[in-house]
Amino acid sequence: MERTVLDARGEACPLPVVHAAKALGQMTGGVLAVLVDNEIAVQNLERMASGKGLRCTAQKAENGFEVDIEAGPAGTAAAQEAPACAPDRRGDFVVAVDTDKMGRGDEKLGALLMKSFLFAVTQLPHLPAKMIFYNGGAKLTTKGSASLEDLRTLEAQGVDILTCGTCLNFYGLTEKLSVGRVSNMYEIAETLAAAEKIVKP
Repeated sequence: MERTVLDARGEACPLPVVHAAKALGQMTGGVLAVLVDNEIAVQNLERMASGKGLRCTAQKAENGFEVDIEAGPAGTAAAQEAPACAPDRRGDFVVAVDTDKMGRGDEKLGALLMKSFLFAVTQLPHLPAKMIFYNGGAKLTTKGSASLEDLRTLEAQGVDILTCGTCLNFYGLTEKLSVGRVSNMYEIAETLAAAEKIVKP
């Protein structure tokens, strides 16, 4: 099987995913071997491959990791969704949260307002399709956050909760993520660009 190597070591998020997606788009078969130097990049590549329905394996390699993605038509191995046990309340909008406090002024009040806002989202007749947490907002999805219960309630109802991996790394919170999943700036940009509406507290 033909093997194409893409060396993305030393490249910051989201460049490994961007370059890999572009390379796969030009391939009609074979394997794309992507070399990266951190586990966040591995997770992002695996998620991208899964989203395209492509088989993917990862292993340690010299100076990092190698992620092998089998090129082919997207979605060929996609599983059917399980029937929902409750009506789908998700709407066509995305909530983007870039801070752990809402508004400007007193910080304690801002933290209280943000907690109240996230609870209010759980009570909406239509829930967001996705919620994106980045910069200071990444703190809200990690251990110790006062909003974890509300965010877990939203996740249980199908809301996709994404937290910026670079932001988690910056704040030293990668191992403390407690709800949702790690995302990257490429996926975040795609999500915001495709959203019908964006709500930003």
